[in-house]
This record gives sequence, structure tokens and C-alpha cells, in this order.
Amino acid sequence: MTTKSMSKNVELALKKQRLQLRAAAQRVMILHALESAAPAFNAVEKIRSGWNSGWKWAKTHPAWLAGIAVALLVARPRSFSRWAKRGFLAWQTWRKLRGAVDLKPAPESRS
Repeated sequence: MTTKSMSKNVELALKKQRLQLRAAAQRVMILHALESAAPAFNAVEKIRSGWNSGWKWAKTHPAWLAGIAVALLVARPRSFSRWAKRGFLAWQTWRKLRGAVDLKPAPESRS
């Protein structure tokens, strides 16, 4: 091996080592950033779990929901119709978006 190729190998090894050290430092910075964002992640998780438990309650108590809807319809028909339209549009949009996301390509048949 010539001295020129050895120096080239040493340069490459040093460059690799510098890149590894820089990547390690970046990983530490990312971990610190994620740790500082942990309270926000925890808050979002609490909201999500509360939302899910609310849906479970709604599925198990449809009579209560119907009763509330009838009471609002009798008490405030205009407001009820406005909110019913908004709710229906939100439901349709949710179904369309969920259908677009859940679409998976059909498995290929092996012939």
C-alpha cells in the first residue's frame, strides 16, 4: 500500500468518525426536544382517550342521545336544524376521508 492511499484511507476514516459524532450529537438534541414536548403529547393522549370513552358512552346509550336531540328540537328548532346540518356534513366528510385513508390495494393473485 502506498503512502498516498494510506493517507486517503485515514482521511476517510476521520471523516466517517466526524460524521458519526455529529449524528450522535443530533440524536441527543432530538431526544431533548422530544422530552420537552412530552407534556404536549401527554395532553393529546388524555384528550384522545376521553374522546374515545365519550364515543363508547354514546354507542351504549343511544336513547339518551335521542332524548337530548328531541329536547333541543322542541326548545330551539332553528338552532337544532343548523347544528344537525353541520353534524351531517361533518359526518359525511369524516366517512369520505376515512374511506380514502382505509383504502388498501387489493392483494395480487398468484397465477
